[in-house]
Amino acid sequence: MVSAIELIQQGRTEELWQKCCGFLDLNIEEFMAVQERLLTEQIDLLNKCELGRILLGGIKPRNTREFQQRIPLTTYKDYAPYLPEQREDVLPEKPFAWQRTSGRSGEYPCKWVPLSERMYQDLGDTMLGVMILCTAKKRGHIALEEHDKVIYNLAPRPYASGIWAVRGQEVFPFDFLPPVIEAEQMQFQERVKEGFKLALHEGLDMFFGLSSILVAVGEQFGNGAGTKNISSLLSRPRTLMKLVKAVIKSKLAHRPLMPKDVWSLKGVIAMGTDSSIYREKVKEMWGCTPLDVYGCTEANIIAIQTWDRKDMVFYPHTNLWEFLPEPEYLEWQADPDHMPKTLLMNEVKAGENYVLLFTNLMGGPFVRYVVGDVIRITSLRNEELNIDLPQMTFIGRIDGLIDIAGFTRLTEKTVWQAIETSRLPYADWSIRKDESEGKPIIHLYLELKESKNIDKNQVTSAIHEQLCKVDADYANLESMLGLKPLKVTLLPSGTFAQYMLRQQQAGADLAHLKPPHMNLSDAMLDTLLAEVPEPVREAVPARRLNT
Repeated sequence: MVSAIELIQQGRTEELWQKCCGFLDLNIEEFMAVQERLLTEQIDLLNKCELGRILLGGIKPRNTREFQQRIPLTTYKDYAPYLPEQREDVLPEKPFAWQRTSGRSGEYPCKWVPLSERMYQDLGDTMLGVMILCTAKKRGHIALEEHDKVIYNLAPRPYASGIWAVRGQEVFPFDFLPPVIEAEQMQFQERVKEGFKLALHEGLDMFFGLSSILVAVGEQFGNGAGTKNISSLLSRPRTLMKLVKAVIKSKLAHRPLMPKDVWSLKGVIAMGTDSSIYREKVKEMWGCTPLDVYGCTEANIIAIQTWDRKDMVFYPHTNLWEFLPEPEYLEWQADPDHMPKTLLMNEVKAGENYVLLFTNLMGGPFVRYVVGDVIRITSLRNEELNIDLPQMTFIGRIDGLIDIAGFTRLTEKTVWQAIETSRLPYADWSIRKDESEGKPIIHLYLELKESKNIDKNQVTSAIHEQLCKVDADYANLESMLGLKPLKVTLLPSGTFAQYMLRQQQAGADLAHLKPPHMNLSDAMLDTLLAEVPEPVREAVPARRLNT
């Protein structure tokens, strides 16, 4: 088989584009035909294994519609008796590798997810397509070259991102900085520091990782970190000259030194749910607009932006995609026996929000799996680029988790425990994700029982300290990125009681009298703050993320 680099060297770039990005030329009927064909194969596999027979309940659906109507939805709890113990004997196919991801506080320390051989092989074309689209200026454009330098800023194997990186290097000769084998032996901070040190000497073509890291590095440059220890560069005159030129460039522009003064990147691939928040900062600091990639361990790569850097397109062959209207999700949450009505890709409507669920194809284990993400279908096609498939964007979480900078996911239990152990005399609370000065924050609305002589800064420090103790990943936000994302607004006594009274007067049922502790909506926040003094309401960010 001809390799990707050989196709490029032979000028056969159209073949490579079609192999890795050809799904963008499908219309919706062709997209659904791929989904239907692969689901039929997957149902056969599921009926031949123990886990599949349990999840399908002995049913063998004849088509996708019957699959929707008769097979129940699942969450990781349904797989917890098997996957955490890495039970290979119950799976549709023997795994090529086991990936891990974060668990949920109080339930399991981590989640283990099998990756079948076919899924791993397919991941090669997917990852190469990601790198192609990262550098593409138009349809069919391939700017990749042998030995392109890429910062290794990913969680190492067995985390999914590390497996993705290794698979990408197997199909194309990228040079990771530092090399993967070395990087996997380093602590995160050491790995990032060494990667950028090598990039300073060897050059840098692409970045693949968390947007929050790019911003943190860019801010370090602005604070002079990039120009320290000049003496250490005297033995490397080319590197020293490059840095001197970068400093002169920034001075002429009358601004701090930025990474774009040092490197001219072909592209940036942004991971993490906060990538949209950091987009403009990354562009300003690094000189190119990042390419958003949406994925998760259970599904691998879900969707990707194209060369216009606007909305994302789903991959057709990795999973069967279903879309759950939010009212249906809420009814299912209230009654697990309820069989919610879902939509397929050819049934979604532009402008609507949906809870995403998926079924692994190619021998994966997950069946009608609800990961807890909310997406919005922005349009049914990309008119400008003539892509005849629905366009989507990631909205946020619906299942009580708050994701921060791709580092940690806070649960209600974690936040509640931190408030409780801070020994503050509180009446009630609610927390949500917002944005302040271009950075993600978690905004805690806290009503104290005794607000006299209690300083808000002391409250913030006390809860932040406890969050660091109960959630190591939250603590890493400060130690690794210098972020302290907690913002506290102290509410007057009786605020939550007034909310309940207004809800009762509006005829709300018992389950909706109190605002949720996690991720309260804009409307709920407006109701909560309806009678709060103006100075408190003015502290609420104008732009909210949970819309």
